[in-house]
Amino acid sequence: MSPQAPRSGGAPRGGKGGGSGKGGPAGRGGRPAAKGTGGARKAAPGTGRGSGAPRRGSSGSTKPSQPTRLPQRPTPVPVDVHDPDGVRLQKLLAAAGVGSRRTCENLIAAGRVEVDGQVVTELGVRVDPVRQTVHVDGERVQLDESRLYLAFNKPLGVVSTMSDDLGRPSVGDYVMNRKERLFHVGRLDADTEGLLLLTNDGDLAHRLQHPAYGVPKTYLAQVPGPVARDVGKRLRAGIDLEDGPVKVDSFKLVDSAPGKALVEVILHEGRKHVVRRLLEAVGHPVITLVRTDVGPIHLGDLKPGRIRALSRDEVGKLYSAAGL
Repeated sequence: MSPQAPRSGGAPRGGKGGGSGKGGPAGRGGRPAAKGTGGARKAAPGTGRGSGAPRRGSSGSTKPSQPTRLPQRPTPVPVDVHDPDGVRLQKLLAAAGVGSRRTCENLIAAGRVEVDGQVVTELGVRVDPVRQTVHVDGERVQLDESRLYLAFNKPLGVVSTMSDDLGRPSVGDYVMNRKERLFHVGRLDADTEGLLLLTNDGDLAHRLQHPAYGVPKTYLAQVPGPVARDVGKRLRAGIDLEDGPVKVDSFKLVDSAPGKALVEVILHEGRKHVVRRLLEAVGHPVITLVRTDVGPIHLGDLKPGRIRALSRDEVGKLYSAAGL
């Protein structure tokens, strides 16, 4: 950034004038400074000028039309979140992996735990882990032990259904021994591999795949190269597909080789084959496609066909991404 140009006709603040007035140091605009002020204009009573207060328009000033203080928010009406038939809060937090029982008690006493939006500081509070929501430092903690959250690396040729009438390999084949009824978050076509989230938390699954909640999905696609410089700009501006316009959140060239290129596409749309259709529309039909991320969850080094449970921190970040 280039340095700020000095004001025309004026002298630097805090020192003598630049010689724009005759016969002595100049004040603002070239006028002679007032006697006995050392080059500074005399402050008006009650204005704070001359006492170190910032001038109007300088950094840190307050415009006359702005309030000098923010309006006070109404105090929320306290709600009793205690459930006499529930489980002690510190016990549930410890069971959820937040920390030891003593650590959880300290978190509660410090006011860092909320139940249904209410800060709880008493150690005797009991809550219902199924009905009530709990946040620690603003991040939701899932206390319901019946909820399951899995990351699955879907291999090529596997369809994103729990069963298939045509006898094709399906996601259900990989979780058939689990007693929980699982949902797959979104779909990946048979020719696309990569990250697929599985859960029995229907509310979270709905939010993660609905474009209104803006949870991004990241894809790596191998396409014919070279990729023109304006492809990313066109995709970010939006492409008209047969079912309406779509634009990506991000596009970048990751790598290139003779005749091929690897590109990264990030978007929160969930339409069928949307990445393939977008890239084909800009002249780069997909050769291979892998989904590497869903919101804060990364595929990492999970091998095709393998499943892993999400950690407590990952589940909390998913809830935050979905606005829960």
